[in-house]
Amino acid sequence: MKDIKLEVYYKLAQPDELSAADKELVEKAKAATAHSYSNYSHFCVGAAVRLSDGSIVIGANQENAAFPSGLCAERTAVFAAQAQHPEYDITALAIAARNDAGFTKRPISPCGACRQVILEVEDRYKKPVRILLYGEQGIYIFSSVKDMLPFCFTDDDMR
Repeated sequence: MKDIKLEVYYKLAQPDELSAADKELVEKAKAATAHSYSNYSHFCVGAAVRLSDGSIVIGANQENAAFPSGLCAERTAVFAAQAQHPEYDITALAIAARNDAGFTKRPISPCGACRQVILEVEDRYKKPVRILLYGEQGIYIFSSVKDMLPFCFTDDDMR
């Protein structure tokens, strides 16, 4: 038996180190938290996706008393973008979250279901989706969801 080490590569940036386009996307994700319907958890998550034409589509988490009928911010943004603009691939996704105390100090990460949805988008368009995770102490930047999901399962695995 052999031990194998897995390393994850990502960048840690401060807001002033971001490009204008990345700053805009992060700000849209932060603003999208205001559209969260989170009466149960009081944890507001916003997401913003940039499409290859430069347009931005936002999403926010939506909760429901009949758990698990709600949906994460990442999936609302991705599904809205794909439903409205299937001709454009998603080039980047920013995520921000806040609670009653304000925006989270550390960036939050997409759940497994959201990671799989982002992976399907990458697989569909054969292009990576840059992911920016906002936290007040810094922004994590991933080149692809595969950096967050190294043992991924795609359509190619079924062939």
